[in-house]
Parts: sequence; C-alpha cells; structure tokens
Amino acid sequence: MILTKGINRTKLAGNELKKYRQKKRILNLLYQFDSLSGTSISSKLGVSFPTALTLLNELTELKFVETFGTGVSSGGRKPNMYRLSNDSIYVIACELGRYKAKMTIYNPHNQPVTSIITFKTNIDDDELVEKIYSNAQNLIQEFEIDENRIYGLGLNMPGLIDEIKGINHTIKNEQYRNVKERLEEKFGKLVYINNDARMQAYGEYIFGSAKGHLNAVVINWNWGIGMGLILNGKLYNGSTGFAGELSHTKFVDEGDLCICGKRGCLETVASSNFLIKNAVKGIEENVVSQLTLSFKNRINELQPEDVINAAKSGDEFAISLLNKIGSALGKGLSVTIQLLNPEIIVLGGVISQANRFVLTSIQQSLNKYCLDKISSNVKIVISENWEQAGLLGVSAMLFQHLFGEIHSELKYENF
Repeated sequence: MILTKGINRTKLAGNELKKYRQKKRILNLLYQFDSLSGTSISSKLGVSFPTALTLLNELTELKFVETFGTGVSSGGRKPNMYRLSNDSIYVIACELGRYKAKMTIYNPHNQPVTSIITFKTNIDDDELVEKIYSNAQNLIQEFEIDENRIYGLGLNMPGLIDEIKGINHTIKNEQYRNVKERLEEKFGKLVYINNDARMQAYGEYIFGSAKGHLNAVVINWNWGIGMGLILNGKLYNGSTGFAGELSHTKFVDEGDLCICGKRGCLETVASSNFLIKNAVKGIEENVVSQLTLSFKNRINELQPEDVINAAKSGDEFAISLLNKIGSALGKGLSVTIQLLNPEIIVLGGVISQANRFVLTSIQQSLNKYCLDKISSNVKIVISENWEQAGLLGVSAMLFQHLFGEIHSELKYENF
C-alpha cells in the first residue's frame, strides 16, 4: 500500500472501490478510537460482522492492523480488539518558525519514533524544500525507518496560508509560494500545509490543554503572536483560511514598523521582537541588570529565554520588560474575548514560559479593558506541551487527510 496522487476511481470496479473505501474507513476508525472490537467496527461501518472480520484479516496480513488483547464481554467469549500496527504508517511532521524549523516522525498512535531535530531556515529560504527533504532523510536513516511506510509530510509555518492549495502568500518570492506542490514533487507523497498557530491550536484541542473545550483560543507567543481558534469544537480557518492574525492588528498609532509593512501592530509591542529590542537598548544604556553584565559584549547572542531566566532570578529590568509585553497582549486578548467569548485561552511559545511574570499583567489588562461578566468566565493557562503541540496538530490533520475519501487516495492494488 503506497500513497499516490490522483488515482482515477473510475478504473475501480464497483465492489473493488467499495472494499477499498471500507478499508480506509477501518483505518480511520482505528486511528480515532485507538482500538476497537470487530463487532464495534462492523456496527460503525454498517456491515455484517463476517464482512468486517474479512476486511480486518486482510489488513492484518498486510501488517496495517494487529490484534491487541481482548475486550469486555457481556457473556461468552471475549472479543478480540484491533488497532493500527505501531510500524504500519508513519508521517513526517515539520514546524517552521521565523528563524528555524523542527521535525520528527510519528506513528499512527501519535507517538514520536525519532527525536525532534532542529535546523536553520525560514519561509523565504530558497533552499527550504531541500532542507526539509535532507533533514527528513537524515531522520529516516538514523532511526532506520522503513521509507515505504512513510505516507505523508505535514508542515505548519507562519504566514497567510491557503490550506487547500498549499500556498503561503506571505513568502516574498512568488515562484516559491506553492510549498505543497514543491514538497510533493520532492517527496512523492501526500503533503499537508497549514498555519503554525492553527496547527498548535488543533494539537492543544486534540491532545493538550484545550482538550474538552469547545471554544478555545490558543496563542503561539514567539517572535510573532499567532492565534488559533477552536469554535464549537471545530478548527476555524475563516472564509479564505487566514483567520487568527492577531499579531498584525493595529495597536499603536504611528508605532514601530512591523515585518508586515504596517506600523503599530500588536507584534511590535508584545512579541519576542519587542522584548529583545528593548533589552538590547537597556544593555547599551548600561541599565542595572544581569543582562547587562552577561551580554554587554555579545548582544547578538541575547535570546528571549535569557530575559525570562533573568526575571526568574529576580532581575527587575527583565521583569519590567515581561510585564510590558504581558500588558500589551492582555489588551489585545480583551478584544478577542469580547468578540468570541471563549472558555479557555491557552498560551504557548517561548514567552509563555515566563509564566507569572506575564500572567499577572495579562490579567490586569483584562480587568481594565474587558467586561467582567465575559472575562471572569475565561480560564487562562500555560500549555504543558507547546513544543510538540504544533507537530502533533499537523500530524493529526495529515492522518485525517490520508484516511479521508475526499482529500487523498491510498493505492488500492495492495489491499
């Protein structure tokens, strides 16, 4: 069974196509529920138990499905439980930040089967596709993954992204914007692409701190301020796929120039860019701070984590900088809260690790700018697994596309 693009379904006979779809649905059910009995599968599939058992046996022979213990019985013999084999289907998950990317490979139980590697690149890197491919190959070889069992690549990245066409409209060079097409040509596998903040939100909703909340806002707080939305239990993309651009909402009249080309965006006063810019300014002015002592002669090496660590050790200058960006983000979130009335806001990204140094000032802004009746019901939490949330989100979405009838096809001859 291998992935292919554009299978012509008309070449399948009626029974073959029906059987093919039934097997894909079984794979999808086992992915969703982790393990099911043959009886449950036959019921959910709407087929007889013998038919379900025949399909399961064929998938087992192909090593996509395995028996996994026995289930509870109301009387008589306990039923066999089935699940996807650990090494049946792998997907590559890659998350692209503003200055570097990270990558790992997941099995169908959403478990990483390799370490998470990082490499330098960005959305305007002319060698982006080549770097993703070469690093994927390194992972495959290092951890001895069967490449024939890798069925797709999921990529989340900053920018205005057309999820359907796989185009990132934020990439400066137009000939490189069709990232999906370029990656599919390089890998020869299904590729799924979406915005980084939305995939982090999806990961938090399926696996993390937003799980069980039908209306959630997830903030990816790094060099920019990405926002992913879960509305009524569904990931919200917007009419053109560009929902959640909190980072580039107008915040300061005649403010600093933003990377988007406009002035005074929230990003210019509430992101890592603001944090580092003002930390560097203070160091150059010899402000009393651990940061001045440590980075006076190596300002270019200063990172957000350094400011956070200084704050945690009691550095007043670092604490004041974090308070400022927390206050600014809180003001931006107050508008979001009053518009969307979410149950929970999950903060992820590097700056979220400042924890109390930003949470207090965020809450103070909400108290000032939000109606109490609305804001008092919103829970604000720090993500416990933000470093993997985006990777998990894009891999889960990729698995849905792999098993979906609309979005992809699995070659039928090996079924």
